[in-house]
Amino acid sequence: MEFELDSGNTAWMIMASSLVLLMTPGLAFFYGGMVRGKSVLNMMMMSFSAIGVAGLIWVLYGYSLTFGTDIGGIIGNPADFFGLAISDSESLMASSGVPATVAAGFQGTFAIITVALISGAIADRAKFGTWIAFAAIWVTLVYSPMAHMVWGGGLLGGDGITAALSTPIDFAGGTVVHINAGAAGLALALVLGKRKGFGTEPIRPHNLPFVMLGAALLWFGWFGFNAGSEFAADGTAGRAWVNTLVATGVAMLAWLATEKFRDGHATSLGAASGVVAGLVAITPAAAAVDTWGSIGIGVVAGILCALAVGLKYRFGFDDSLDVVGVHLVGGLVGTVLIGLFATDNAESFGVWYPDGALNGLFYGGGVTQLLTQIIVALVAVAFSFVATYLIGLLLKVTMGWRVSQEDEVGGIDLAVHGETAYETISQGSVIKEVRA
Repeated sequence: MEFELDSGNTAWMIMASSLVLLMTPGLAFFYGGMVRGKSVLNMMMMSFSAIGVAGLIWVLYGYSLTFGTDIGGIIGNPADFFGLAISDSESLMASSGVPATVAAGFQGTFAIITVALISGAIADRAKFGTWIAFAAIWVTLVYSPMAHMVWGGGLLGGDGITAALSTPIDFAGGTVVHINAGAAGLALALVLGKRKGFGTEPIRPHNLPFVMLGAALLWFGWFGFNAGSEFAADGTAGRAWVNTLVATGVAMLAWLATEKFRDGHATSLGAASGVVAGLVAITPAAAAVDTWGSIGIGVVAGILCALAVGLKYRFGFDDSLDVVGVHLVGGLVGTVLIGLFATDNAESFGVWYPDGALNGLFYGGGVTQLLTQIIVALVAVAFSFVATYLIGLLLKVTMGWRVSQEDEVGGIDLAVHGETAYETISQGSVIKEVRA
């Protein structure tokens, strides 16, 4: 196929890629505000380091592992596009007139944010060096295979394990990003164990304005995440944009209402968390549902995620910043509810819909799409959890995951990075001693 550049679509995709990249520093603020002041820098560094590690691996071989020639339905050929040796005619977005490097860059930002999301599950207690090693291994062995299985022609795509039912829908990463990161977060939380004081003493966010700033940056960047996944500046991108606005706002309100009914207070932390829950849930469905579908997804996500964040106390696992409650549960909600709310009424809604897919149950499609979405979601959870758990155990044996109890209590920032976020006179003296 001869490639013909579309400058409008290309400009939009460069902008969308930049918006998605902004989400990772936004996540750093969101997570950084939620931890205690003595570990905020370490928490933010885990997000920033994900940009370096995942970005490098992506351009070397991660893109090829994801979108190279299929090998066994699990992975792409790493030699196909090694070092982004790819022509524009082979671009994922060639039909939209977007060059290969732009397409690869956009997809790379997804790999980056997915790795960073996992870090919230192990906040306050993980060795920074082990985290760096984990990020490199996980992008290679978990993220790229998952993305290939869903988007690269593998087992969880249209010709995969649900081919007899219908084509799975994951428009912008409900399975690849959020279910994947949420299941991985649960696995690592179990491998590392609980923080000192978990469940027996209060461990509160140290900076709620940071949390709200991070949520705002995530919401802003998410318009590139969802609308950009159309790969073109058109009506479908517009539908994804509107659904991202509506579902997120509704989820925030639903979370706040749940808090008010349960606890008597509607909190700023709840508002920020509700925003993220809504963003997560609408991601896979952004261009496959109409306005009413986006509202329904937002309501369910806001309520269920608000309730789910308490599961860690009931079951005794220390998911520090609610990666499981928000990303795993939110990703499952959005992915499964596509089976209820999906609509292929393109003339009315101008939405994207994959060939061969059916309407959701509420739109006359029966249970076929619902079964497809459930199967894909369950396989994704199992794959990510098992693979991540094994990687986590390997690193626990070889490098060790936990900082010393003394460093955990005293603060990872000073012990590991030799600095603190909020310096006092006494802390300044200690920092000088550490650097000396």
